[in-house]
Amino acid sequence: MTVAERSRIDWAPIIDAFSAAIGSDRVVRRKEEILVYECDGLTSYRQRPAVVVLPKTTEQVAAAVKICDRFQVPFVARGAGTGLSGGALPIEDSVLIVTATMNQILSVDLDNQRVVVQPGVINNWVTQAVSGAGFYYAPDPSSQSVCSVGGNVAENSGGVHCLKYGVTTNHVLGLKVVLPTGDIVNLGGEVAETPGYDLCGLFVGSEGTLGIATEITLRILKAPQSIQVLLADFTSVEAAGAAVSAITSAGIIPAGLEMMDNFSLNAVEDVVATNCYPRDAAAILLIEIDGLPAEVEATGDRIANLCRQNGARTITIATDADERLRLWKGRKAAFAAMGKLSPDYYVQDGVIPRTQLPYVLKEIEALGDKHGYRVANVFHAGDGNLHPLILYDNAIPGQLEQVEDLGGDILKLCVRVGGSISGEHGIGADKRCYMPDMFSPTDLETMSWVRKAIDPEMLANPTKLLPTPKTCGEAAQNQAKATFPEVERY
Repeated sequence: MTVAERSRIDWAPIIDAFSAAIGSDRVVRRKEEILVYECDGLTSYRQRPAVVVLPKTTEQVAAAVKICDRFQVPFVARGAGTGLSGGALPIEDSVLIVTATMNQILSVDLDNQRVVVQPGVINNWVTQAVSGAGFYYAPDPSSQSVCSVGGNVAENSGGVHCLKYGVTTNHVLGLKVVLPTGDIVNLGGEVAETPGYDLCGLFVGSEGTLGIATEITLRILKAPQSIQVLLADFTSVEAAGAAVSAITSAGIIPAGLEMMDNFSLNAVEDVVATNCYPRDAAAILLIEIDGLPAEVEATGDRIANLCRQNGARTITIATDADERLRLWKGRKAAFAAMGKLSPDYYVQDGVIPRTQLPYVLKEIEALGDKHGYRVANVFHAGDGNLHPLILYDNAIPGQLEQVEDLGGDILKLCVRVGGSISGEHGIGADKRCYMPDMFSPTDLETMSWVRKAIDPEMLANPTKLLPTPKTCGEAAQNQAKATFPEVERY
């Protein structure tokens, strides 16, 4: 369908069909109401959908998708809208299928350590539902108090504890999915291993391009007997990076291992006032260890010694729950704290080998100087997942394009040292044009085959994840044309 054909869409029968299928009170059409859905957490990109639908059940999602298939209009799934890569960004003349009202915890099975939820359930609600019985849900993005499990599945989100316990895909046992045709399928199951292709693993991280998850079976874990958090501060970022390498090289796998540079820790103290981050430190490490009490104590001593050997000035140890929460409070609020320093920020999500931390952080600083923008670094140091925050003012013409170029240079740097362009935020609309920097034309063509096998009409979240000649700049266009000689529908 061309742009001209889409502009001639008669929405009246489509809206009537949605109203009949899921109820007129669940169909949003007024422009002022649709306005709140024009972007996700990547607010620099905005596009209003033509219509928004709010299903409550799997059957209603299937009915909505079948209507999109019948009328050949694209649809985009959206959860809480906290994503940072534009994955839930509507495209022109699209239907936005919002799963936020599908927010029920359907079952809790403590004996088998699993919970079944709808996609609109907030991440932190899962732990709250089982914590009284001594269990928790491990994946914990910084936005865990507001982000939804369905969005976590779409982006394969991580969090502080992904170093030891893995990202979302490691905790999803099964999925009920509405395919782009409107058919309902079950992927995976209630046990860790099922025969056949790992379609559940394929779906997690597919960013809404293969369908919409409507029921999600999650693995929950027994809460550890003992937890300890160490805060180590350093006079140089290089020393902090060396400490990270020393800890992991010693065979120690902390539950979490985070780094904040001087810029970011001072921003946090200005806003959150934890009064525990030393303002003159070049960098701090937050290191969480858990397990049996004797194990935690011994491991804590080893980590403290390794930090001191690599230049740590002071080490603060918290074992009490309130003290641990105070140490983590600033890290969890780091992105929000940037709002005090700048009217806008642009965050990237590259991954690098841990051994490259000192070099890459120096290069990011140099790139910031070259482009003329301040960059704060807050990241999952244990697994090398960087989150450089580039501060700018979107009200000044041209700044957004400049910081996007800087962000692209950072992603290319990550790939150059053997890393990745995303660790947990996904590709979405933001990074699709950098996929050719990481993958060969054959790699991308193979991904396209999978996508088109499941969604031959390319109606599910089109223009996201994979580059196309229409969506990318000249360099990426040339490579995309070689991979996708036919121009995609949207």
